[in-house]
Amino acid sequence: MRLFRREAYLSKIRGFYNDAGMIKVITGVRRCGKSCLMHTIAEELLESGVAESNIIFLDLDRHGYKSIKTADALEMTINKYANIPGLKYLFIDEIQNVKGFEEVVNAYRVDGDWSIFMTGSNSYLLSGELATKLTGRYIEFEMQTLTFKEHCDMKVFLGKPINQNTTAEFDEYILEGGFPKALDYDNLSDKRIYTSSVVTEIIEKDIKRRVKIRNASVFDQVQAYIINNFGATTSLSNILEDLKQQGISIKRETLNRYLQILEDAKIIHKCTRFDMKSRKSLRGEQKYYLSDLSFYFSRNTDNRINYGPVLENIIYSYAKSCGLEISVGRIGNLECDFICRNASLDYAYLQVALTIMDSRETEDREYRPLEAIRDNYPKYLITRNDLIQYRNGIIHVNAIDFMLEGRSF
Repeated sequence: MRLFRREAYLSKIRGFYNDAGMIKVITGVRRCGKSCLMHTIAEELLESGVAESNIIFLDLDRHGYKSIKTADALEMTINKYANIPGLKYLFIDEIQNVKGFEEVVNAYRVDGDWSIFMTGSNSYLLSGELATKLTGRYIEFEMQTLTFKEHCDMKVFLGKPINQNTTAEFDEYILEGGFPKALDYDNLSDKRIYTSSVVTEIIEKDIKRRVKIRNASVFDQVQAYIINNFGATTSLSNILEDLKQQGISIKRETLNRYLQILEDAKIIHKCTRFDMKSRKSLRGEQKYYLSDLSFYFSRNTDNRINYGPVLENIIYSYAKSCGLEISVGRIGNLECDFICRNASLDYAYLQVALTIMDSRETEDREYRPLEAIRDNYPKYLITRNDLIQYRNGIIHVNAIDFMLEGRSF
């Protein structure tokens, strides 16, 4: 079966295909495509001339491997391939099924004959245990759900029709979400049933099996609150007060723990605020964005799109797919939607708006934070589909075209 290749991630990992000294850990929200990415890496290795015998794939959720629950059982399984000559490429899917896997995996890394790739439950892999037990000898590659360009490219790959009006296709993408499997379904209600099942799977497999939650009802209410208020500037105090008004009493440390659980499971991403004058993070102030917008739309019957937080969420996820670190910027009393930083420590500033064409006041309001920034890093104003403007060296782009062209900030 041919697989859709997600080049944005393959290009980041290719340089490490033959690196036996570093374990490659692929993370991301459940069902975002981690397993398929490992299979496409294996396909590329075969195409490059690697012998099929040197590619070992262990899917610990599949028949034949589900009985591997202990470190000894995992080691016995891997040892079956130990006498194969040359570098061996070991792919392990759902590694969290094995208790004590870290010592086993690290031992094979030390051997130098194994290039190791693995995925697993996010709440486990990101809990700090992996970093401690593997002594930092791994690289994390974080996946997002499909970007708009990937959504369109995968529809072509699957032979699905695409709306020639890119704005209309973009709006469909917003309502459908970016889970790859959802493209198999033609009906929006079917897509949403699937997305709801993904949320349930995350709660059951990535959270409840791993973390003790004494009051599941309150946890569910916190989860619903955060999902329904994505993109809003908030703090623990604000959330506690809002929940209290809804009749939900919860301790501050419990709320903080619940939010961390949702982050570990990759349902939400925390975007902290950064003061550009002091160059320091602002404690207690942050925004939460969804790993996929379908988490919101599958839980709400209203299909109307509030483009403010929706467009911000899409740009946030797109910037993350480009490998950028992201903060919310504050410049005095003004706010810049996003400050992005790449691996070379170069910055870019982003302001996101549905449109600036409705009034001069709106235009000035969106440009003002970018004009207040005095350094020479690029500054972007991102709209949905406005006529492009030119003002004070600020780069005005439309989100749809920018993403379809595969550009980065």
